[in-house]
Amino acid sequence: MTDVVTPAPVVESASSPGERAAALGYAAGWRLVRGLPEPVARWAFARGADLAARRGGRGTRRLRANLARVRPDADDAELDALTAAGLRSYARYWREAFRLPGMDHAALAHRLDPLVEGQEHLDAALASGRGAVVALPHAGNWDVAGLWLVAHSGRFTTVAERLRPESLYERFVAYRQSLGFEILPMTGGEHPVRGLVRALRAGRVVCLVADRDLSRHGVPVTFFGGRASMPPGPASLAATTGAALLPVGLWFTDDPGAGEGWGFRIHPPVPVPDRAAVPAATQRVADHFAADIAEHPTDWHMLQRIWIDED
Repeated sequence: MTDVVTPAPVVESASSPGERAAALGYAAGWRLVRGLPEPVARWAFARGADLAARRGGRGTRRLRANLARVRPDADDAELDALTAAGLRSYARYWREAFRLPGMDHAALAHRLDPLVEGQEHLDAALASGRGAVVALPHAGNWDVAGLWLVAHSGRFTTVAERLRPESLYERFVAYRQSLGFEILPMTGGEHPVRGLVRALRAGRVVCLVADRDLSRHGVPVTFFGGRASMPPGPASLAATTGAALLPVGLWFTDDPGAGEGWGFRIHPPVPVPDRAAVPAATQRVADHFAADIAEHPTDWHMLQRIWIDED
């Protein structure tokens, strides 16, 4: 799932060795990881996250800088611990992604149902017949959330960024389609906004990850006291179609008695009466994201820059 931006033309070129290696790595992950015993997979992904924390590569450094915005009073030792925990959380997302296709989806959705706060907001939006735009951050496991949504409300529509090589993009599309998602390509096909509007006008759900702007034409927002840019797509779609705009929070849980689990929170609808209200609505979405992220900072998987007031 990704944010709505204006697609650029697709320029096909030969894949680089790094892109081919990445595609092979993901293919191996989906084929091999699901066959590992759960304790072995959990140990392996946690060790990989710990290794990344020790190496301190670019993504790790960016995650640490982002967490410093979330926890400005944290000292160096606390930030190191938050970053290490954040990398473990991100590794857990990938472990679950590789294992999810082989799981019992109906049983998992049944397990998730009592964990989802605010279901009444989604149900009211769908009962109105105007659909719902669900805006969520890169946090917790959005694929698991999507699996619950399919079981609860039926197939929903989202947009996929076109990855390279094409085989990797096709693998991700096939993975999410296997969970019941309708995937629209960001580039190389019909303008995705048309498909999203069509879904909403049919009274369905559209899901968009909305905490990072990919278009460089985003809406400036105040986020953890700094200036950031977030995509206007969710609020614009709500203004255009009359659909409810529902921010969502996601996080992981790990109870010694109950084991690993998930947390989901559907917030009340953000009003978007017209297109003039899009900037204010986008700020409201950012505020909901910030509150949930502050509550569960290590489950925010943001390894890219989003603040525009940084040097």
